[in-house]
Amino acid sequence: MNINVEERVEKAVELFRQGYNCSQSVVAAYADIYGFTTEQSLKMAASFGAGIGRMRETCGAACGMFLLAGLQTGCTDPKDNAGKGANYAVVQDMAARFRKMNGSIVCAELLGLREPAQTGIGAPTQPQERNAEYYKKRPCVEMVRSAAQIFGEYLVSENK
Repeated sequence: MNINVEERVEKAVELFRQGYNCSQSVVAAYADIYGFTTEQSLKMAASFGAGIGRMRETCGAACGMFLLAGLQTGCTDPKDNAGKGANYAVVQDMAARFRKMNGSIVCAELLGLREPAQTGIGAPTQPQERNAEYYKKRPCVEMVRSAAQIFGEYLVSENK
């Protein structure tokens, strides 16, 4: 499989700038590799945006990267503990790389949110309007870029 990582990364960033959430953007940039349509990929990743349902938990871009890792390395045999462990190792490695690049994998920490009313169950569910001010104050584009880059580099390293 020959993958142009930079094209995939730019596709993820463009999807985010179009208004898709962080998780959707990362997943949709690679979903065709696994036989999913764009619409299917957008639906399967929809709930993970904004730190999972806008609760500001695990970063949605990282969740998208982990979802892709499952498509690549996830096992389907419930008794395959070695397979499960191999997938978890890939996810933990990706999480460590993401954390090293960005300082955290937690959405609230990445956004600098400290008020409990802004996070968790009961947090506002309505997304903010995407405008120049949003993109200026939010690091989300870079989180999407990081997650798409890490996953792409993983695919390239696995196919050598």
